[in-house]
Amino acid sequence: MFEPSIRIGEIVESETLAMTKKARELKESGKDIISLSIGEPDFDTPLHICKAAFEALKEGQTHYPPVLGTVALREAICRKLLRENNLSYTPDCIIVSNGAKHSIINAVLSIVNPGDEVIVPAPYWVSYPAMVDYAGGVTVEVGAGIEQNFIPKATDIEKAITSKTKLIIFSSPTNPSGSVWSEKDLESIASVLRKHPNIFIISDEIYEKINFKGTHCSIANLESMKERTAVVNGMSKGYAMTGWRIGYLAGPKWLVNACEKMQGLFTSGASSVSQAASIAALEGPQEPVEVMRLSFLKRRDLLLGLLKEIPGMKTNTPDGAFYVFPDISYYFGKSYNGKTIHNAEELCFFLLDEAGVATVSGAAFGIKNCIRISYATDENSIKLAVERLKKAFALLT
Repeated sequence: MFEPSIRIGEIVESETLAMTKKARELKESGKDIISLSIGEPDFDTPLHICKAAFEALKEGQTHYPPVLGTVALREAICRKLLRENNLSYTPDCIIVSNGAKHSIINAVLSIVNPGDEVIVPAPYWVSYPAMVDYAGGVTVEVGAGIEQNFIPKATDIEKAITSKTKLIIFSSPTNPSGSVWSEKDLESIASVLRKHPNIFIISDEIYEKINFKGTHCSIANLESMKERTAVVNGMSKGYAMTGWRIGYLAGPKWLVNACEKMQGLFTSGASSVSQAASIAALEGPQEPVEVMRLSFLKRRDLLLGLLKEIPGMKTNTPDGAFYVFPDISYYFGKSYNGKTIHNAEELCFFLLDEAGVATVSGAAFGIKNCIRISYATDENSIKLAVERLKKAFALLT
């Protein structure tokens, strides 16, 4: 009797993907479902980017690209990082991967040895702990609640550091909270890390373009941080290119060489046509990016205003990404039709069943009192979804 390897059983399925899958199945079965669970812009890829892909196809750019990525794209990424982030890299310090997720797992597997500790501020993107576990590392969570705007204190980071600490992973703007780490926030963390030169940093900046607060700041910009930081970014969120599967990592050459070896084992280079399209995204007109950013800002304000009409729901004001991460612990212990809600996961399934609205439990992101609500959908769907949520929450007594 054949069965999957032990390592397959050790991989934890992403709860966001699981909820999205369940919502899709219910929708396909005929149930009216509004999905506020998926982290994907609802916009189509800007036309000039699609045209660049078509031109690449016509020119025969359909062959195996280098594992590191095409020189043309890596040079474009270097120009982007210098122009927009004041970070200077050469193309041999860049690797292009099949999405930012691929870039991160490459880095984690290239850095973490079994038993190494990895600090992961919570709330965190669901895949960070799973990646650390897969590498044989130990995830050390450092939590920050809604009263801290979900941004950890440097003192709490420092308390979590031990002789086994090898890495810290975080994102800004943050999935799931939408929090943006300011230069002051990052400097407070950097001041701690300067005391511990053997700790490496993975800075996930995939939501960089969806920032309502002001200028994006990378920890790699801060004194003595660049050579110990992997800056991860990609095309999916800012350019509505989720299906094109292009992410990239900028970092020290030793890490890029290691990631090249890792990526060469699993996938080789990312799609040549997608890479050509990504050059057009980075170097072409940026107006569509701003149009999408302003649309997300308008949706955020709409959603926050509507959620405030639901009793007991606590919200902060997220400054980036396209998520709201409300504290819904007020509803724990309340019941409907003889069934009691004990936690956020049970609440999410209750909302799916009673309201036909898909959300994601905060437990998946390391904060048990919250749920993640995505506003990467149109305004009418947001209005209808919250109207349904209000009715469902009102059933709980």
